[in-house]
Amino acid sequence: MTSISGPLQGITESDIAHYLANNPAFFERHAELLASVQLTSPHGQRAVSLQERQMEMLRERIKGLESRIMDMIRHSQENVAIADRLHRWTRSILLTVDPADLPQVMVDAMKHQFLIPQAAVRLWGAASAFADRPFAQAVSNDLQAFSGSLALPYCGVNSGFEASEWLDDGATVASMAMIPLRQTREQGAPEGDGCFGLLVLGSPDPTRYSADMGTDFLQRIGEVASAALSRLLPAPNAVA
Repeated sequence: MTSISGPLQGITESDIAHYLANNPAFFERHAELLASVQLTSPHGQRAVSLQERQMEMLRERIKGLESRIMDMIRHSQENVAIADRLHRWTRSILLTVDPADLPQVMVDAMKHQFLIPQAAVRLWGAASAFADRPFAQAVSNDLQAFSGSLALPYCGVNSGFEASEWLDDGATVASMAMIPLRQTREQGAPEGDGCFGLLVLGSPDPTRYSADMGTDFLQRIGEVASAALSRLLPAPNAVA
């Protein structure tokens, strides 16, 4: 701690700061000090009074608070917009009467609402009535095992994943999000992970889906999609 030399030797700056903080009347008794103390301005080398320096500090603090408030407003507006899109996407799913139409409605609505360039869905173990549908085409055992192992949606570069082949023909798939679809025990999920499908989002932009992005929203998408698409699975104890 810096100490004061001269007649007040032994008294530290901390002692003086503590005294002034606990004796505000000091500046009432010595008001002339407020005008005579000169400090260096952070906006140049000119000297300013103590009051002016305090005003500058307050202005900087107000600017910081205003910036934080604007960030909060922007984030809240973005969250409202996302919630609106999610609402419209969920509504389109709920309005789909024929279960066989659900995968295509879900993918088309997601691409439209969230401006996703590429999306696809595949289910394994779908009821036999849907065997000829595109969403029920064969998926390798390796990809099924990989999907079942995902505790969270995968986001990152496309490393030649099989699922990228489900996306638009001829389009570049630079980054992907892969969202596992799972049944719950209440829905009659079998022993194991209950994974029955995969929702895939793709983009030619390699930064659209990155390994460090948050997955909370994608998890919610997966929960809604899983609940809706479970209608396409065989009834519990039924033969596919």
